[in-house]
Order: sequence, then structure tokens, then C-alpha cells
Amino acid sequence: MVARRDRTARGDPARLDAILRAAGLSGPMRGVVLSLGLAIYALVLDVLTPEQDWLLPLGLLALLGVAVSLAITWSRLRQQLLLPLVRLEHSLSRVCQGEPGASDALRDAGVLEAIARDIRSLNEELTDLYEEMDNRVARQTMRLAQKTASLKILYDVAAGIHQAESLEELLLRFLRVIKEMVNGRAATVRLVMADGSRRLVGAIGLDDDLVREQDIGPVDLCLCGSLLTPGDIVCGNDARYCSRIYGRRMFASSEMEIVTVPLEYRGELLGVYTVFVERPGVGAREDILDLLATVGHHLGVAIAKQRSDAEARRLSIIEERNSLAHELHDSLAQTLASLRFQSRMLTDSLRGSAISLEARNDLSRIRNGLDEAHTELRELLVSFRAPLDRRGLVPALEKLTHRFGQETGAHVLFQNDCRPFELSATDELQILRIVQEALANIRKHSHAHTVRVLLTRDASAQQVLLIEDDGVGFATPAPGVNPGEHIGLSIMEERARRIGAELRIESDVGEGTRVEIVFDAARRGTRTPRVTS
Repeated sequence: MVARRDRTARGDPARLDAILRAAGLSGPMRGVVLSLGLAIYALVLDVLTPEQDWLLPLGLLALLGVAVSLAITWSRLRQQLLLPLVRLEHSLSRVCQGEPGASDALRDAGVLEAIARDIRSLNEELTDLYEEMDNRVARQTMRLAQKTASLKILYDVAAGIHQAESLEELLLRFLRVIKEMVNGRAATVRLVMADGSRRLVGAIGLDDDLVREQDIGPVDLCLCGSLLTPGDIVCGNDARYCSRIYGRRMFASSEMEIVTVPLEYRGELLGVYTVFVERPGVGAREDILDLLATVGHHLGVAIAKQRSDAEARRLSIIEERNSLAHELHDSLAQTLASLRFQSRMLTDSLRGSAISLEARNDLSRIRNGLDEAHTELRELLVSFRAPLDRRGLVPALEKLTHRFGQETGAHVLFQNDCRPFELSATDELQILRIVQEALANIRKHSHAHTVRVLLTRDASAQQVLLIEDDGVGFATPAPGVNPGEHIGLSIMEERARRIGAELRIESDVGEGTRVEIVFDAARRGTRTPRVTS
């Protein structure tokens, strides 16, 4: 540092001489010095030697030369040094005020061009420094804004888990959020069912017909429906494969990236968001991918919680049914058993007695009625103790119809034409009870050889459960006539009203019986995909 200062100090006189020469001041200043020296010399000699008359004019002429040299020096000093210095100062003030193009004025600096060049270089460095600082501030501001948005999304997820009325409402709410987060063209959300298939919950930006056709997709359908490992976010590079799978073009542009966000809990895949993004997508955005993974984890926790609550309700219903079965067994079943024993004893005691044929027939009917009541009660107890099938209504119906066919010997057909759907344990139980009552009526009264149980959808997308037989049928009773003889039908209607379903019974003597249960699984809480443009 000291050596640099020494070199700078030694170079200052040379730089000053260069500036004076460039300004044309060296000659006039030397002229001033020489003329002034000559004038002083002449005047001193004139005083010392008055007899020399030529010295005074010489001194005056030298003084005139001094004046002329000073005038030339001032003119050049003003034109070549002072005015450029003023312009330089004005340009510097404009630069300091940040006026655009102010640094260009530094180029007209005359002999001060070297100084102006240094100032321009310093100004460019300061400008670059300010731009870099502004860029850093902008990046940090954007990063803070992204962090704030991420925290808001996570807060909304955490709050939505406790505030949403249903799981589907929560998933559909964040379907739009995730789509906007990655600026996607379209998005879907699916839930993984118990059998491994994926049920479409909702879609945004896809063709309605395509969504309805692909309501249920297999696990390994394509990038839209498959993951590498639960917890990974997959960014595919081409949507044309999906177009080949579906047999139609999904988007006008093929330059699409597929972002698949898993909804998982403890390593188990419970659902998946699929977003279609125009390339370049978010594959290189670690912050976005981390946020998507976190959102997926929170929603996976919500799905697991909802299913855990449903399982808890199912176990509670099973416990209540077992408790009721125990009560029936300890009270009504014991009473019926006692009455059956007493009726047998009465029959044995009257066997040798002379009683009328009518009395014997009445006693036989009493015994048969007690036996039938005891059999029905035992079947009811078995039904109460049978656990609800956690896989849903369809497997429970399959098991029920299969057992009915084995017990009665009738030819029983079960057919399911519906896509998988879910119902609450209470609704499933009510529907099963209606089917059990219908099958019990077929067993006792119909004498049918063939029974068909069909689960399908009608034109309004409602579920229809049909139970029909080829038995003897019956005449449909008029309302209010002998209600005690058709209490089973009244109970079936009451169960249907309890779950918001409609019960239709059609029958005629010799034409068999047709029972229809019409219910809306979507309105009861879930199940049909919602399509949003």
C-alpha cells in the first residue's frame, strides 16, 4: 500500500504536465514567466543605470508580453480546463441523481478525459453492483413470497382437514390449489380403493366424456395412474402415451409434462393427484416439489384419519349388534325355547285324550308357529353376529346371496354393473337389512326357483338394487288394510326412508315379485366424480 502511494505521488507531476500540455497552457505559462522575468530585469537595470534609455521601453514591452501571455493562459484555462470541469461536475451530479443516460455526458470532458474515463468506469461498477443488489433483493423477496405462499397452503391444508365436511370436498378444494401452484393445464385426483383400483374423485380441465369413461382406472394404467414408490413425485416427459391409452388426443399440444403427487401415509399409497403441465414444467423446482410432497403427506394423513374413523364407526356398530344379539338370546330366545318345550309337553299329555280335531290342528299350528319364530330368531342372531364386510356393500351382497342359495337350493344370480362406490356403515347395514327381508319373504312365501339380485345405475346416475324372483307373487295390499299382516314390508319402507332411498315393490299373483331400492351414493356422502371446467 505504501509503495503504491509512492508511485502515485511520483506520477502526479507527470500527469499534471500532461494535462497542461493537452490544454495548451504550457507555452503561455512559460511566456508569462519569461516576460515577467525580462520586465523585472529591465526595470532593475533602469533603476541602477538611469543613463540607459532603452531599458525602460524594454521593461514595458516585457510587461506587455506578460499581459498577453496571461490573457492567452486565462482563455485556454477557461476553455480547456474550467469549462470541462464544470461540465464534468454537472454530469457527476446527474449520475448521482440516477438520471438515465447521464454517464454519456462524461464523454465530452476534453483534457479531463482520463478523469472522466475513471469516473465512467467507477459508475459502471457501481451500476453493476446496484443491479446485482436489486436482483438479490428481488430473488430474496420472491423467495420470501414463495415461502409465505407455501406456509399459507400448508396452513389451509391443516385447517381444511378439520373443517371440511367430507374427504371429497377437501380433495377437490386442493385439486385447484395444486393445479394453480404448478400452473397446470388440467388436473385429476383419485383415491385408491380397497381392491387396488383408483376411483376418480374429481377433474379440472379434461374432457367430460373422457373423465366419465375413465371413472375407474387400474393401478398400472399409465403415468396418470401409477407411481414409482409411495412418496415420490413423478415428472413424466410426454402425455402422448396417455393419449394412446385413452384412444384420443387429450391436449392440442403434445409438449406436456405429467406431475404425479402421491397421497400416502406410513408408506401406504392412499390417493394421487395428477397435473398436466406445459413444458418446461416443475421438474427442476426443488421448492415446489418439496411443497407438493408435504401437501401430499398431509392429505394422506387426512385420508387415513377418515378411513380410521369409518372403521371405528363400523366396529361400534358391530359391538352394538353383538350386544343386541346377546340381549335377544338371553330374553326372547329363552322364552321361545321355553314355549316350544311346553307345547311339546302339552302335545304329549294330550296324545291319549279325546280332544277334537280342530283343537289338535290349533295345537299343531301353535307348535309350527313357535318353531318358525325360533328359526327366524336364530337367523336374526346369526345375522347380527356376522361382521360387516369392510370391503363394502357389494362383497356383503355376494356373501348374502351365496348363503341364501346354499340354504334354499334356489338358483341365485348376483350381478353388479356399477363402478365401485362407498357408503357409510349405517347405510350399508340398512340396505343389507332390506335385502335380507326380501330374501326372507322369498324363502317363506314365494316358492321361487330362480332369484336375481342386480346392482346397476339408472339414467340419472342413481344406484338401483333389484331383487326379483319367479315365485307365486302376491296381490299388492291397499294402503291401511290389515297392516299387521305386512309389517315386514312396512319395516323395509321405513329402512329405505331412513337412508333417503326409494323402495318400489311390484308383484301380482303368479307373476313373481320385484323389489327395487333406488339410492344415490353420491348424495349420501361420496362417490361420483365431479367435473369442473
